[in-house]
Amino acid sequence: MTVKVNDSCIACGACESICDAVFSIDDKAVVNEAAVADNMDAVKEAADSCPVAAIEVE
Repeated sequence: MTVKVNDSCIACGACESICDAVFSIDDKAVVNEAAVADNMDAVKEAADSCPVAAIEVE
């Protein structure tokens, strides 16, 4: 699974609050790719919860 955060990210922190093992907020959300495989369900939940659909899961 590949996870990307696109430029529409508003750094609201929703993804980080759902899955802080994978997402952290700087100017926009940053993905810890090493933790994605162990947190796939939470990553999908974070993507679904993003208010601007900035998280792309492939």
